[in-house]
Amino acid sequence: MAQRKLGQILVDLGYINDDQLWDILEEQKQSPGQPIGQVAVRMGLVNQRQVTEALAEQWGMPVINLEETNVPPQVLEIVPQPMAEMYRIMPVSIKNNVLTVAMADPQNVAILDDLRNFLGHEIRGAVSSQADVEAAITRYYADREESIEDVIEQLSTDEDSEKRIRGYDLASEEEMSDSQPIKKLLNMVMLLAIRDQASDIHFEPFEDEFKIRVKADGVLYEMVPPPRHLANAIVSRIKVMSNLDIAERRLPQDGRIELNVGGNNVDLRVSVLPTLFGEAVVMRVLDRTVVALDLNKIGMDPVTLGQFRGLLNRPNGIILVTGPTGSGKTTTLYSALNELNSTETKIITSEDPIEYDIEGIVQVPVNPDVGVTFANVLRAILRHDPDKILVGEIRDYETAEIAVQSSLTGHLVFSTLHTNDAPSAITRLRDMGVPAFLITATVEGILAQRLVRRICSECRTQFSPSDELLLELQLPLATARKYKFYYGKGCARCNNSGYKGRIGLYELMQITDEIRDAVAAEASADDIRVVARQQGMSTLREAGLKLIFDGLTTIDEVVRETVLEDVE
Repeated sequence: MAQRKLGQILVDLGYINDDQLWDILEEQKQSPGQPIGQVAVRMGLVNQRQVTEALAEQWGMPVINLEETNVPPQVLEIVPQPMAEMYRIMPVSIKNNVLTVAMADPQNVAILDDLRNFLGHEIRGAVSSQADVEAAITRYYADREESIEDVIEQLSTDEDSEKRIRGYDLASEEEMSDSQPIKKLLNMVMLLAIRDQASDIHFEPFEDEFKIRVKADGVLYEMVPPPRHLANAIVSRIKVMSNLDIAERRLPQDGRIELNVGGNNVDLRVSVLPTLFGEAVVMRVLDRTVVALDLNKIGMDPVTLGQFRGLLNRPNGIILVTGPTGSGKTTTLYSALNELNSTETKIITSEDPIEYDIEGIVQVPVNPDVGVTFANVLRAILRHDPDKILVGEIRDYETAEIAVQSSLTGHLVFSTLHTNDAPSAITRLRDMGVPAFLITATVEGILAQRLVRRICSECRTQFSPSDELLLELQLPLATARKYKFYYGKGCARCNNSGYKGRIGLYELMQITDEIRDAVAAEASADDIRVVARQQGMSTLREAGLKLIFDGLTTIDEVVRETVLEDVE
């Protein structure tokens, strides 16, 4: 049965008439994305209580007045504060393993599925206003703010759990993985990692300890380790959440956990690896809200961005993005495809793995175990009449050859290579066996990139670097001293690291006639770099210097990510 519209429910309840509904709908057109209930409240036609009643009617949920509700302490134990804040919910009661939660956003029904997965309870939704939910969270959690350290301390003092789990009894371990403290610890680790925009969560067993480390902005930070004897219970809980076999401990396993945190879809890719002291787990956090797939937001300077956009509009050719693992190549390519994505253009990708689902683009996962390699997929893609093609990575001559043939037959091909800079990509293709004349005929541009950490805006502080530090930039001291330099002192916002977020360094080599001549003459990467610099190419080091002088990153970051030979 089709769901009744909220505006119609407000009319049916007698809170507004049809004319007022039309006025609200007209006003909503001026504020796209704003819920109709909030528009009606802003116009003064209804109050928040009436909107809450209408939402409850629409979703078939009861209304809960949190000001008059007494929440038992055992209910607050089940839902940690970070979870209540991120999902904008307030736990109310539990009966027969059914947990009732008051929701500020009942339209986001995916929240209920997430809570079931996180908490292991059946969840029943109820409706309350956002203001009431926030006030209740502040009121009830004020005296019981709990950190990961508190949960770990609670687990450390639970002697009974240690006795039960020491013997590696699978039944006891399964029971332990379903216990409230284990669930709470794991929930807090995952939610805090998502909140801090981490890219990976590592669970690592060693002989005498079980480490939990979180990677944010490309750097690993260690959390307080839980008791060693709980390692298997924590891993078992992760396996349960990602639908993996908890009894299988000898083989690597891969799974995923799909969440909807604060209205945003977050995908956790789970990989379990058997090690000497138990199973290690890494969760890759894929949060679309953290990675803006927009070329205007990836940190490329206007000149390079204009040149790169010019390459994207070529009718055919090969565009390569190079850099080490974790340098943002995939994000750049996704952003480029997102910009090219239109009704008139057929785009097909082959990826290993597919990290982000983009509406309107045909994405094919690579699976070498069953013979679905980049080369085989690329052959099949050409029979699907594509205009633009993305090959996740050119790893061998076979893939390179088909990419070249695709380009020669009128397709624009995007791909990645693992090289240190743009000129080295030419050498890599030659090493794979691609003839120089085919490289010059097909490659249109090569973008090398790195990611450096951005100085935290809250604790950014000016300082005067030492002569030794300035010499690392290979600039004359008199020139360097003309600029201001900054670093992050460290604050609560950046976990005292001095950095928050990352920004890209880009080196774009457009293949001009002069560079084609150098490639055809079998010139080395160094010689090609010299020609490219003469043609106006800005190096990674120069891009880094610009960010330093703009006060966006530090000397240490740029020196760490760029090579000295860049500046001659």
